[in-house]
Amino acid sequence: MMTIRPAEQRGHADHGWLDSHHTFSFASYQDPAHMGFRSLRVINEDRVQPGQGFGTHPHRDMEIISYVLEGSIEHKDSMGTGSIIRPGDVQRMTAGTGVQHSEYNASKQEPVHFLQIWIVPERARLQPSYEQKAFSAEEKQGKLRLVAAQDGRDGAVTVHQDMALYAALLAPDERVAHTIERGHAWVQVVRGVITLNGEELEAGDGAAVSDERELTIAGVEAAEVLLFDLA
Repeated sequence: MMTIRPAEQRGHADHGWLDSHHTFSFASYQDPAHMGFRSLRVINEDRVQPGQGFGTHPHRDMEIISYVLEGSIEHKDSMGTGSIIRPGDVQRMTAGTGVQHSEYNASKQEPVHFLQIWIVPERARLQPSYEQKAFSAEEKQGKLRLVAAQDGRDGAVTVHQDMALYAALLAPDERVAHTIERGHAWVQVVRGVITLNGEELEAGDGAAVSDERELTIAGVEAAEVLLFDLA
């Protein structure tokens, strides 16, 4: 069974410095029908104006993944981590027992466009930690590149939950196939247009998949896709 979550039905908040679309309930957008999917709790598509960002704020008991599409993010946290996150980078922060961090657009001229993803961890009160790795476009072109996993295999960042996150870049008519390992999947179209098992999805659309084993994703226009394999 596949349930499509159209982009235009997402929650939306425009704060001037921040334009954000919420796939699932977040902040002032609350929808009991869309509180997450399995361990996937948040997918926010954020655009932040130059020199603006999120001031220091706390998190607890959540796995937070940042995936940058355009521009760059300057990250600082209470663990002493400071970094710049650019397109191709995947950042994972385990909030665990508690962490404070800030995220700012590192450019004074260009906006930043990124996805912030929250995963509910396997257990509460984990030790806070941070990890960031880069994945080239060549690694993702025409294939599903593992970028986050519970066991950190194949150079992926480690996530404290039984899940795997793949990223793919697809040219028109290019296709990839995936066998769902954990019983459920969420596919998020980041850019472009695809078909998922024959159903057309556009940028910002998502799809929850259960009770199906095989997925085929094909590019209709040049596209970027995230696939979450979820228990």
